[in-house]
Amino acid sequence: MLRRVLHIVGGMDRAGAETMIMNLYREIDRSQIQFDFVFFSNKKGDYEDEIYELGGRIYRILESNPIKRTLALKNILKNHPEYKIVHSHTLLNSGLNLWAAKLAKVPKRIAHAHSTNDISNRNFAGKLYKNFSLKMINKYATHFIGCGQEASSFLFPKQNNVFILPNSIDIETFVSSGENNKEYINTEFNINNTVLKIIQVGRLQKVKNHKYSVKIARNLKDKGIKFKMFFIGQGELYNEIQEQINEQNLNEDVLLLGMRTDIPELMAGADVMLMPSLHEGFPVVLVESQAVGLRAIISNAIAKEVDLGLGLVNFENLERKVDVWGDQLVNSKSKNRGSREKRLNKLKEKGFDIKSSTQVLSNIYHDMK
Repeated sequence: MLRRVLHIVGGMDRAGAETMIMNLYREIDRSQIQFDFVFFSNKKGDYEDEIYELGGRIYRILESNPIKRTLALKNILKNHPEYKIVHSHTLLNSGLNLWAAKLAKVPKRIAHAHSTNDISNRNFAGKLYKNFSLKMINKYATHFIGCGQEASSFLFPKQNNVFILPNSIDIETFVSSGENNKEYINTEFNINNTVLKIIQVGRLQKVKNHKYSVKIARNLKDKGIKFKMFFIGQGELYNEIQEQINEQNLNEDVLLLGMRTDIPELMAGADVMLMPSLHEGFPVVLVESQAVGLRAIISNAIAKEVDLGLGLVNFENLERKVDVWGDQLVNSKSKNRGSREKRLNKLKEKGFDIKSSTQVLSNIYHDMK
C-alpha cells in the first residue's frame, strides 16, 4: 500500500537540506512511498516542477501569524487523514509544526535537524523562543533524525535516541565529474590554468558570509593574484553583494552566477571552494566537494564532522585577517585531490551514498506502523 509522507519545509529551492530531500525523493521507491510538501511561501521553488513530475503534492500556508499558521497546518492534516507520517525540516519552527500534527492526531511525527544554529540567540526574545521550541519538539516529536552529531545536539539536547541520516548524494556522479570535467570552468568562462578558480556555493544570505569573501577577493587583487571567484546561488542579499563588488572594483574578478544546474562540473573545474559561514550543520555541498576531490577552506564555525578524512578540508578562523584566508586559497591550487577510488570508498564507508541512505529512510518509514 502506498504511504504518503508530508514533508514540512519553508520552500524547495536549491539549498542544502532541500537538495538532500530531493536526492532521497528521486531515489525512493515511489510505488511504495510518496513525498508531499507544505510550503510557507507563495514563491515558486526551484524543485517545484520536479516535485509534481514525481507525483508529489504541494500545500501552501501563507499565514504570517505563527498560531494561525499552526491551525492552518492542523486543518490540512485533518482534511487529509492519509498522512500518518509528518516529517518536519524547519529547525526551531518544527515545534509548532509537530504540535499541529499532534492536534490533528497524526501518529508519527519526525523532527529533522539540519543546522547547528539560527538567529534565535541574538536577543532575549529569541532565546525564549528557542527554549520554548526545543521543549515543544521534545514533547511532540515521536522520532528524531539529524544530519550529523552537532546538528542533533543543537536541536535535540535532551534526546539520546536520535537517528543520524547523513546528507547523502549520488556519489558516482560527483566522483566521476571530478575526473572528467577538470577543464570545465576554463572552457565555460574562457580562462586558463594560470588563474586561481574559487567557488562558493550557497544561498546569498547573511549566514553564508559572502561579504567576507568579497573582502578576501579584494585582498587577493591587491596582492596581484590572478583569480576568478564564482558565487553560485541566489537570495535576498544579491543586490547588496553586487553593490559591494562594484564598490571594490571587482566586477571582472567576482562573478554572481545565480542558480546553476552544473554544480558537479563547476566543482570539478575549480581549484578550491570557499565557505566562511557564520554557522552550519553538515552542509551537503561539502559532501559533494569532497566526492569531486575539491579542496575547501571553511570557517571553524562549521561542524568539524564535515571533514571526511580525505585531506580536502581546511578550517580557518573568521577572526583572522583576510590575507590568511587568501594565502590558504592560493596554496590550495597545487595540492593533490586524491584518487578516485579513495574518495569513492571513503564516502560509501561513512554512509554518504544516496542509495543506502534511501533504503535506511524507507525502512524508518515502513517501521512506523
